[in-house]
Amino acid sequence: MQPIPINEVDRVEILTLQDNYIEITAMDNSAVVNRATALKDMEFKSSILAEHGFSALVKTSTGDRTRTLLFDFGFSEIGAAHNARVLGADLSRVEAIALSHGHSDHTGGFHDMMAMIGKKGLELTVHPSVFKKPRYLKIAPEFKIHFPKFDRETVEKAGLKVVESKEPRPLLDGDVLFLGEVPRRTDFEKGFPIAFCQEGGEEKWDAIEDDTSVVMNVKGKGLVILSGCAHSGIVNTVLYAREVTGVEQVHVVMGGFHLSGPLFEPIISRTTEELKKISPAYIIPTHCTGRKAIMEMEKEMKDAFILNMSGTKLTFVA
Repeated sequence: MQPIPINEVDRVEILTLQDNYIEITAMDNSAVVNRATALKDMEFKSSILAEHGFSALVKTSTGDRTRTLLFDFGFSEIGAAHNARVLGADLSRVEAIALSHGHSDHTGGFHDMMAMIGKKGLELTVHPSVFKKPRYLKIAPEFKIHFPKFDRETVEKAGLKVVESKEPRPLLDGDVLFLGEVPRRTDFEKGFPIAFCQEGGEEKWDAIEDDTSVVMNVKGKGLVILSGCAHSGIVNTVLYAREVTGVEQVHVVMGGFHLSGPLFEPIISRTTEELKKISPAYIIPTHCTGRKAIMEMEKEMKDAFILNMSGTKLTFVA
């Protein structure tokens, strides 16, 4: 594959507008980590909400130029938008939007987030399969849990321009790369076995091929890879990001790695070992990674590990 150019930037800032965890008393701020506080007017009264969902505001800076991307919308109608208000995040500066995939823990906050952005005509970059429906988890033959519908009509009615791409696609004039469909090449990352959908009235396994990541490149440090749920496998995702960009050095691997629960716990150790081989400066599991996997990664990659939370701002500089 001919590498797709990706700009080297001086700074990448990722503000988590929603994640599964919050700990207001962490007190572990550093040059990289800045935690949300509960203070307002020097009183403990600003709540940050944690939900089983993900949303992040991504900023890239070079010199005095800063670009802003919204990645995912969170789970509930109010959660990510509430956090954005508490954190003082100015969503009116969003210039482009990317969606990791069409599951409701990444789309549920769409309307409130769009109201805060307050613009028409922005591009929403998605994989073409993001609107497939119905989608559900098949727990047993007659027990199916459906994902709420997320469709093109809803997006276009909100004033966004839908851009579908299976292939990697530069965003923000090349500061960010939408990774597109991730090839599945490892022998252990096999997807979500109970995910199903219907096409033409027939039930089929849902490979969730729309699930993707965004990638940035910090000058002199390497790639910052931010995943949604990594349903194609976080190791597959990182290897593909290297291949697509032609950049071998990986600075940050962050996002949902979907290793939660008995279906995925058997591959926690193998995933961790493969990530150790990649040797990012920072490993930041979020959202659907799961408690056991997060603890394993903290144990095995303690010098690189950062615990993410709702409201945390992470800053990576050249």
